[in-house]
Amino acid sequence: MVKMVNNRQIEYFFVRIYSKTFISDFEKQYMNKYFYTIGLEIHAQLSTNTKMFCSCKNDPNAEKPNVNICPICMAHPGALPVLNKKAIENVIKVGLAVGGNIADFTEFDRKNYFYPDVPKGYQISQYKYPIVAGGYLSGFDITRVHLEEDTANNKHFVDYSLVDFNRSGVPLMELVTEPCTFQSAEKTAEGAVRFAKELQLILWYLGVSEANMEKGEMRVEANVSISNDSKKFGTKVEIKNLNSFRSAERAIFYELIRMEELLDDEKESKIIQETRGWDEAKQKTFSQRKKESSQDYRYFPDPDLPKLKLHEAFDLEQMKKDLPELPKVKRARYEKDFGIKDEDIEIYINDPLLGDWFEGMAKILGNKEKIKIASNYITSDYIGLKKANLKVKLPSAKNFAELVNLVAENKISSRATKDILAMIVVNDESPLKIATTKGLLQESDTGILKVVAERIINANPKAVADYKSGKETALMSLIGAVMKETKGSANPAVARQILLDLLG
Repeated sequence: MVKMVNNRQIEYFFVRIYSKTFISDFEKQYMNKYFYTIGLEIHAQLSTNTKMFCSCKNDPNAEKPNVNICPICMAHPGALPVLNKKAIENVIKVGLAVGGNIADFTEFDRKNYFYPDVPKGYQISQYKYPIVAGGYLSGFDITRVHLEEDTANNKHFVDYSLVDFNRSGVPLMELVTEPCTFQSAEKTAEGAVRFAKELQLILWYLGVSEANMEKGEMRVEANVSISNDSKKFGTKVEIKNLNSFRSAERAIFYELIRMEELLDDEKESKIIQETRGWDEAKQKTFSQRKKESSQDYRYFPDPDLPKLKLHEAFDLEQMKKDLPELPKVKRARYEKDFGIKDEDIEIYINDPLLGDWFEGMAKILGNKEKIKIASNYITSDYIGLKKANLKVKLPSAKNFAELVNLVAENKISSRATKDILAMIVVNDESPLKIATTKGLLQESDTGILKVVAERIINANPKAVADYKSGKETALMSLIGAVMKETKGSANPAVARQILLDLLG
């Protein structure tokens, strides 16, 4: 069975890369037989100076273990927690950004369980009264967004494990979605990743979290089920701690196909409610433990923390007005104002600094056609140079706009444009000055080029005869001769037209 699942994984990810047509055919083959349901739980560490309930430094980059700890986050007897107001404010911002309802009353609860990474024997979280209820983002309805403290970090070795408590007590936002049903395993996995990526963008734009998945600052968990009845959910399985978008997509897809094949074999009883992990090396999920329910955690309000009235503690209307432009709004504005490709827009959305620079340069150009030319060079040539050389930096918006104007006015060739761009991303200077100094300006003077063209025609009677007998390639030979004669400075389009006129 594992072999069958892996073969289908390979087939799916191959066709995703190489052919949209094949994807469509592939999906038709497997769609509509079952209904695939997914709900997401996404944790994100919040960017605050200190931890959630103590004054220890919140430092995700700390290299030495167990240096940012104190009696409170280590649960020493008598140590009492104190709320971090900034963390609460950050969660409210997320709630406002996704259109959620900010609770008037909220409180913190104790979530009881006994693992080595939870020093108190319970985690301070929220259960009945979360900070945010409702909302919507990227195809998913949002159930709640609440605040809790992160656990410590387990370090596993061959014969033993160690615990680093630097992360213990760091403010952690948890966002939970409503179940969302798709008609294929592929669409389910893609939809989940699309949502997670959009949430990561919002966290960046709000400045509330770095959400770096490689560092564990954002972690995705997926609750998936499969059913042949659209009105009934199947048995739910949770896939924990997916630490990259690639892993999340592959794990969700694998698990749904595993369930699908059990149903195909009429082994529905073998799907049990459990927590599963993702083995990156084997590209498969594996059973971890039986899934706990809320009753297992024995939630009750934390007696050491105050109840909160958020509508009194925060000016929600002002906070809403102060929200930055969010990705969805920015996409629509870029499409309307600049008319550039969707792929280009996504590059600027995912790199806000590049996007801000692009907007400044677009303002200088002030012309949609020129802006499109600029965007093509940024998203292909500039980004290509950046990937190849870390010393590459953005030139001034003024100089890049000057380069685009030279292109738009046919004063330099495409080859010259690429060469000048490679220069100004290392040493920011005037493209016009470079083109003039290095002889890269195109010659478009028809009088000068006509003299050159006449000389080329007289020197190449065979090519002229070939052209007049119907061989179009002979014209290209003559244009090439003009370019060689002018050392590449002739404007090819002007040279071509002059030759056509002279040849009749």
